[in-house]
Amino acid sequence: MNGSIVVVGTGIQWAGQTTLAAQAAITRAERVLFAVADANAARWIRELNPAAESLPYPKGAPRRRAIYEEMVERILSEARQGHKVCAVFYGHPGVLTRASHEAIQRARREGIPARMLPGISAMDCLFADLGFDPGNDGCQTYEATDFLLRRRRADVHTPLVLWQIGLIGESGVFDATQQGRIRRGLAVLAEELRRDYPPEHEVIVYEASTHPLEPSRLERLPLAKLADAVITDISTLFLPPLGPAPIDPSMLVRLELGPDAGASPRSTVSQDIATRDE
Repeated sequence: MNGSIVVVGTGIQWAGQTTLAAQAAITRAERVLFAVADANAARWIRELNPAAESLPYPKGAPRRRAIYEEMVERILSEARQGHKVCAVFYGHPGVLTRASHEAIQRARREGIPARMLPGISAMDCLFADLGFDPGNDGCQTYEATDFLLRRRRADVHTPLVLWQIGLIGESGVFDATQQGRIRRGLAVLAEELRRDYPPEHEVIVYEASTHPLEPSRLERLPLAKLADAVITDISTLFLPPLGPAPIDPSMLVRLELGPDAGASPRSTVSQDIATRDE
């Protein structure tokens, strides 16, 4: 058997955000299987490799788990036949993409060479559009349903990112007509977040731009009004921190930073250290 699998991503904006390595993998593959949400992205992938085929994503499937399982088996079946397979997913192929990880893990267990190439994710776009550096205050990120089911508690001094807020409690695919379920999920999320954040705390419903001529969507609203927000299948919730985390005076002494470092703005202590080293 000479089969192999390489998993790549198109980035959020196909073509413009698809890495050269990913494009080369698509072009050179004997079998290209893709799962993208944009018809234009699908056409572009077929231009790179005319034999490219869409992975199954039936709208009427009861559970996402069943859809992903079918995708995994489709990818593996081609590799088992000895083909060099390139599986293409929207965004970063390893972010909120269960099928990509499962295909690689199963392939390796069967002795089939498999690897993943990184891509541009919605998180990368969020960093750019919202203008914040995770190296300053850190960053917490969770899938929204997981955040609720596991009763996770947020650090209010660290930015919080919650993914798939339109699919809270939903095991199937996103359905915009199910507004009652969507609003109920958002109301539960807002209620849980209000244990740590005040109701007037401004949050942002974010959607990365999928086209270079269209701006990303940033809807700012108080946490108490979250259930009234317009939500799509790609909506993400961003909660800014309530304020800077307190500095431990004893750690200032241990690190020999001096008393003035504790008075620095929240993002500058590490920057001050870097400047000294330059």
